[in-house]
Amino acid sequence: MTDQYEKLRQIQCFLMDMDGTIYLGNQLLPGAQDWLDLLQEHGLAYYFLTNNSSRSRVEYAQKFNRLGLDIPEEKIFTSGEATARYLAEHFPGAALYVVGTPPLMAEFERHGFTLTESDPDAAVLGFDTTLTYDKLRQLCDLVVAGKPYIATHPDINCPTEDGFMPDIGSMIELVAASTGRRPDVIIGKPYQPIVDALAAKTGYPVAAHCMVGDRLYTDIALGRWGITTALVLSGETKAADLPGSEFVPDIVVQDIAAMTALLRSAK
Repeated sequence: MTDQYEKLRQIQCFLMDMDGTIYLGNQLLPGAQDWLDLLQEHGLAYYFLTNNSSRSRVEYAQKFNRLGLDIPEEKIFTSGEATARYLAEHFPGAALYVVGTPPLMAEFERHGFTLTESDPDAAVLGFDTTLTYDKLRQLCDLVVAGKPYIATHPDINCPTEDGFMPDIGSMIELVAASTGRRPDVIIGKPYQPIVDALAAKTGYPVAAHCMVGDRLYTDIALGRWGITTALVLSGETKAADLPGSEFVPDIVVQDIAAMTALLRSAK
């Protein structure tokens, strides 16, 4: 416990996953407001970091408001925004074919990209809850044709109040089975592109961050970059998943309320 306290005392910026950590579906998890109040009380920076690219920070801020949390848009960083930033650096002015929801497509348009279904410069796969067979077929055609192929994140499932729904990782496997090709770059947690974008956004050294999340292979895997990780057992991961896991969290708590109590004791 002393080691956990010492790690927490070194943190300058907390990163929080949303699905399964702060809320499930349309239900706020107990202790979320107390957690945010404690961060503000101690003057600690924080950002919400989500791999879910089906919404932009605009929609997430609106959702937080509906759940009773007043979260500014600039405190929310999605894999969709990180992907747009990556593409702006590596494919400036590109025409994109995007498999994604209207909010994700609007994210790319806000960053100055042209969206097209005719001979794009690159193909982007997002978490598309409006997915159709025609979209998948066109994506596979572009992948087979050798177009640059970027995925916003790797999550296999998305947690909901009723269980899980297939996420982008499942679609990556489908495309790979059809084409024999996987994304050239995956942007979101736990990959380096989102870590680089995050450090640029927050202004803190990578090692000064703590990631609080519910998923081992995305949230906790960020530890490979020197980020302190805290696992909450309120979402996808259960205690029984920990023995033998490739990804070992620095801190394990039941939920965000328990994380609040731990940070309060550390301070």
